[in-house]
Formats: sequence, structure tokens, C-alpha cells
Amino acid sequence: MTPFAPGRTVLYRHIARDRVVGVRPCRVISDDDRGLLLWLPRGSAVAVELAADGRGVRDMPFTEWVTGERRLHEATWQGPAIVKFLPRDAHHSVWFLRDDRDAFVAWYVNLEEPLARWDDGPAAGVDVIDQDLDIVAAPDRSWRWKDEDEFAERLALPEQYWVPDEAAVWAEGYRAIELIEAGKFPFDGTWTDFEPDPSWLVPQALPPGWDRPAAAERSS
Repeated sequence: MTPFAPGRTVLYRHIARDRVVGVRPCRVISDDDRGLLLWLPRGSAVAVELAADGRGVRDMPFTEWVTGERRLHEATWQGPAIVKFLPRDAHHSVWFLRDDRDAFVAWYVNLEEPLARWDDGPAAGVDVIDQDLDIVAAPDRSWRWKDEDEFAERLALPEQYWVPDEAAVWAEGYRAIELIEAGKFPFDGTWTDFEPDPSWLVPQALPPGWDRPAAAERSS
């Protein structure tokens, strides 16, 4: 597929068993041989799957979540802005987290299975499967696992969970940890001081087509 043009809005979407469960519109910073670099601004319109009573997947046991009624809920991104990097041929993305003063505070390795890029014209995006296990790395490159308990809880329900290969997820995490400990790209200071184009407007609504079916073809 043709690279996404810098400045274009693309949708970073989480998919679970062919359902769209999360949508974040991001601006393209760059799209090249290294991968796709995105900007999610504070205050952006987003969508997230919630239970009928307004609770999220982390607010209840997974056994309750998978048996209850759920729907996509449009909301606003309340956290600080995030730079998201999706490396080529990797099963993770790297998020550059900021504090309320917009200063870099940590790398967040989001372990995820890439599905596909898609481009419908008015709307375009990337679909991934969030694998729940994550890594948080401080600026000094000390690191810790995150959400191991959630990962284990969900793996105990293989007929309901969207992650089929536990070992592959852990292995991908350890590959990222090797880069973190060695201070290799993208954990070498690149993009930690990124500033967005001041002309980029914060999306106040999701574009038509944001809820299109999950992309069927997996990324190469």
C-alpha cells in the first residue's frame, strides 16, 4: 500500500475477534522504512467498547465481560498527547508517553498483532489486535512488565480470548526489552522531544467510516 502522507489523519483501531473495540484518530508524522509514526493529541475524539452499564474491560472480571452486552462508545481522549510508533515487521508498537506539561516520561511497549492497513479514501487506518501484555520503560531504560495478571486471566478462557499464542507474545516482549536495555532505536532518544505541526487541528468527531469492518488481510 502507498505510504500514508504526513499530516493525514489515520485511525489506529483495536480489533478483538473481528470486532472493532477501540478507535483513535492520529496524525501521520512519517511513514517510511522504519515504520509508521503517529500523533494522538489530547482532547481527540475516540471510541472505546464499554459494557451496557458504562464499565470497561478492566473494570470487571473477564468472565463477566465476555458474557455481557457491550457497545462502542464515543468519547474524548483525556490523557496527555502520545507519539505512537509502529515498527515495520514487528508485533508491537512503542508509545512515547508525556506528562501534563508535555514532557517525555516513558516508553510504553504495547504488544499487539498487526492485521492490516486500509484506505477507503475519506477514512484510512491500521487495525491491530491488542495482546494486553505491555512493558513500561523509564528514560533511564529501567523497565517493568505491565498487566501480567490481566494477560493470565484472559488466557484461561481460550474460547473467548483473541490471543492464541502466549509464547509468541512473551518472546516479542523480550525482543523489545533487548532494544530497551541496549538503548537502540527507537529507545535511543529519537522523537522524545517531538513537537506537532501547530496547524494540526484536534479531531472533534470521528470521520465517516471509522466503524467499517475489521481489515481482513494481515500486514506483511
